[in-house]
Amino acid sequence: MGLGLLWFLFAQALVLQICLAQDGTVHNLHFVIDEVNITRMCTEQSLLTVNGSVPGPTITVTRGDTAIVSIQNNGKYSLTLHWHGVKQHRNPWSDGPENITQTPIQGGGGTFTYTVIFSDEEGTLWWHAHSDWTRASVYGAIIVLPPNEVYPFDTKPDYNQTIILGSWFKGRDLMEEYLDAQTTGGDVDPSDSFTINGYTGRNDTGCDLKDDIYTLKVERGKTYQLRIINAAMNEEMFFAISGHSFRVVGLDGAYLTPLLTNYIMITPGQTMDILVTANQTAGSYFMGGSAFADSSANSYDKSTTRAFLTYTDYNGTLVQDSLADLLAAPSNRSYADAFTNQLRGLKDNDDYPIQVPGHFDINKKFIITISTNTLPCDLDPLVENCTGPPLADGSSGMHSATLNNVRFRTKDIDILRAYYCNISGVYTEDFPHKPTAFNYTGDDTGDAEEYPVQGTRVISVQYGDAVEIVFQGTSVGNPENHPMHVHGYNLYLVGSDDGNFNSSSPNTYNLVDPPEVNTFGVPKKGWVAFRFWANNPGVWFLHCHLERHASWGMAGVLIVHNVTSDQDGILDPPAGYPNCSEPYPYL
Repeated sequence: MGLGLLWFLFAQALVLQICLAQDGTVHNLHFVIDEVNITRMCTEQSLLTVNGSVPGPTITVTRGDTAIVSIQNNGKYSLTLHWHGVKQHRNPWSDGPENITQTPIQGGGGTFTYTVIFSDEEGTLWWHAHSDWTRASVYGAIIVLPPNEVYPFDTKPDYNQTIILGSWFKGRDLMEEYLDAQTTGGDVDPSDSFTINGYTGRNDTGCDLKDDIYTLKVERGKTYQLRIINAAMNEEMFFAISGHSFRVVGLDGAYLTPLLTNYIMITPGQTMDILVTANQTAGSYFMGGSAFADSSANSYDKSTTRAFLTYTDYNGTLVQDSLADLLAAPSNRSYADAFTNQLRGLKDNDDYPIQVPGHFDINKKFIITISTNTLPCDLDPLVENCTGPPLADGSSGMHSATLNNVRFRTKDIDILRAYYCNISGVYTEDFPHKPTAFNYTGDDTGDAEEYPVQGTRVISVQYGDAVEIVFQGTSVGNPENHPMHVHGYNLYLVGSDDGNFNSSSPNTYNLVDPPEVNTFGVPKKGWVAFRFWANNPGVWFLHCHLERHASWGMAGVLIVHNVTSDQDGILDPPAGYPNCSEPYPYL
């Protein structure tokens, strides 16, 4: 028996041990989705919310628990919810992406119940809507505590606090803008401001700042675990705290070797746990974030969002503000890389073993190019009044985005149902294992990927495979960083570099202490390599977490084929799902 297979069997046993070792507390929650009026930047507007607030409620569990979340959708748009970073072991039924694992929950009173199964996740995750652009205001934090709150770092936090970075579209009906862009081939204008916990923290709007800024009160000498979530729609972000350094100890629901820093770069979809100790002069300090936008395009949110970190023993009014020195210029890639290149997994800890597949274990490998394109509008039947970006001949085109030159399109029947019920004609298992060869990151890519294939092509692997996926950025269209997110798994980030991936690139891999991630930025004109064991059968979405790119087709599906074992196979469909002979849709 090979070492790789032994690791795989050990991983399976570990997941089972985790599930059996915990009490397995079941948490019952009720989410009501509805429109409420909220005022920011001097403007009152109606927003889609969960339980009346932005962000929505925080879900707090202990590793190995289960959350039963009943949804009532009173809003005007149909939608689904996704539990971002929760592996949902053997339970793709409740993963949530629209038309991938379920049909949307109908607006105007539709209901649905999700079973959210936690296994070995530990740290900070989040939940959000996964239909069109509804996640702009429908999101919230998930906190997964360790058993008995015993942490694998030397300082136990005294307090926990979530810090959610978001996007604010002032006085705008975002879904109307999105639907209009879908029919014209165009784009949605950038958000008007970033937010921290739903507040813009802007002092340049003419509004009373006290009504639009979040304040975190801290007690001298105490250590705070700040759970940072980037819920912004389309921008990677720098985040910092004036006057304070901190240790980054977690990423995407897994622990890191602690990294001392005074700033982070966090992509949309990512979560990070940082430990900050209130050990500075009594005062009120700014913390905040701004965009990292390494792109030639000028369409990004250029605001800086701020919040107060204020000591409880401070009675003055002076605010310590060094954010301008800590938040780099939007195009400063070297500043972003200086942070991300230091991230390492938690090494030499028996409770959190690193189980990365070795070179000789890999039996499925995919190289996936990432590109944006401008295409003729007649390629998409949804585009009726073409007013998108110009083509080479001067006529109007439409925005598009691809993986391996495939522009992903969903069908009316969700892929999970089609797979489980053997319904033909919904998808094909012919996603290319590698792209057509060209100089991916060269200055002149020619017409290498000018006219992509459109369809529902899926990546297919067998249960137990050792898989490597290399995402390769290209110069096609507008090159930039792309935060790629994979559902159902944490992946080991084993390598990353500029330029084209080649046969010698695996020589640079880190197989000793790679971090575990579910979302990570593929560098502009560079590549990122991930490895994982295919030990979670089901249908799992993968996509760019820049919402505009996902809506243009930068997405795909990973099917890990089911097995007949009662211990390892996909769980039976939950109550409320019809059997395979019943009609569709069913919500």
